[in-house]
Amino acid sequence: SYTEAAAVTDLSKMTLTKKTFKTFNEFQYFTSVKTVPSSYFSTIDSLREITFPKSITTIGSSAFKVCVNLTAVVMNEGVENINGEAFSGCKNLTNIYLPESVTSIGYGAFQYCSSLTSISIPEGVTSIDDYAFRDCTNLTNISIPEIVTSIGDWAFYNCSSLTSITLSEGV
Repeated sequence: SYTEAAAVTDLSKMTLTKKTFKTFNEFQYFTSVKTVPSSYFSTIDSLREITFPKSITTIGSSAFKVCVNLTAVVMNEGVENINGEAFSGCKNLTNIYLPESVTSIGYGAFQYCSSLTSISIPEGVTSIDDYAFRDCTNLTNISIPEIVTSIGDWAFYNCSSLTSITLSEGV
């Protein structure tokens, strides 16, 4: 029920059975959860869409790693940290909206997202870690806001379709 979902504060105390499901839009009703635990949704091949609750501030390391059929992620304002390899290997992820609240993009957060075509880095991001977009082979353009002061090693390694990148003077 909605009431039961809203009462959950920590997903790591729940066991997610990896049975076949295509969407998890019900996740939006878990309004007291602040963190998507590390590796919590990883390797769920059938997952195609997910809608985050507005309460989420942190996406744990490898949270959606190798969800190979994930195509749509609805992330609301409030998400601040996208930790290492959070969406690594989501090869069918074509586009993702990063809310303005995001301040950090972790190590390899979107590496091997080979269908990702464009991404807009929010104004609040101050650093992009190593390998963040490695092997995003269909990524064509990216704009880096002025507040970003560091871009990690190999952040855009093998982004062979990248034709446009805008950097600020502060990087």
